[in-house]
Amino acid sequence: MLKQASRWIVCIVLMLSMTGCFHWIRAYQTYLQMDEFDENFAVSSDDYFTIYFKSPVLYSDDFEALAKISPSDKKTESGGQRWRYRFWKEDGQGRRVHPPVSFYFDLHFNEEDRINHWRFSPLFLQIAPAKFLEWSLRSLGAGEINQDARQLKVDTAKLEKLDTDLPLKAAVLKHLGEPFEIHRNGNTSEYSYHFRLDSMHIQDGYEDRALSEMKILFDETTQEMIKMSGRFAGVKLSIRYRNLQKKAHVI
Repeated sequence: MLKQASRWIVCIVLMLSMTGCFHWIRAYQTYLQMDEFDENFAVSSDDYFTIYFKSPVLYSDDFEALAKISPSDKKTESGGQRWRYRFWKEDGQGRRVHPPVSFYFDLHFNEEDRINHWRFSPLFLQIAPAKFLEWSLRSLGAGEINQDARQLKVDTAKLEKLDTDLPLKAAVLKHLGEPFEIHRNGNTSEYSYHFRLDSMHIQDGYEDRALSEMKILFDETTQEMIKMSGRFAGVKLSIRYRNLQKKAHVI
């Protein structure tokens, strides 16, 4: 209770300095649900990774208001609607590559216009495998809010680790193709990719959010992917894969 009370104090302070406070309140309510993950969420993983919201709070308007950027398309479905955010790979000159490479997120809203589930396409799972993606979502409840930076950071040292292998470079490159830039530093190499969101509308001043600059770090000795970071429709994501392993490889 004390933990939740302190979070609400931080939340109120943030709200007072922001416009659209109701959007942030509902986003924060969803964040608090992460403390009891299995009571509030369910996940499934096959070719796709899907997180289901058992007690949905967020409205579709909340997503657009917070992201400042609209999805690629909106489709009415039985019992609600589906929003798709599709990202296309670009070369270093900002041109869409051929043959095309893309991934997408689908947000599904129920008849009350609240989010029902969030689905990640197969290509995205090549850079954020399902086990690591689920672990990242489950860990959010243990995160701490940086009030000044408006960021959520999770101390992975305090959490249970995963007993699974890391993605290998050959498999990642098979699906993503060659990067537009590579930086090497000792036994590691950083591969940079550009993906651009095909958006219906972007709020003035937030045009840069359409570009997703993804950076993937590989260990050249083991060929493992050890870190991925990027920003997707305004949401920043950074996963240090080796820190999540129960037992890292000894070199």
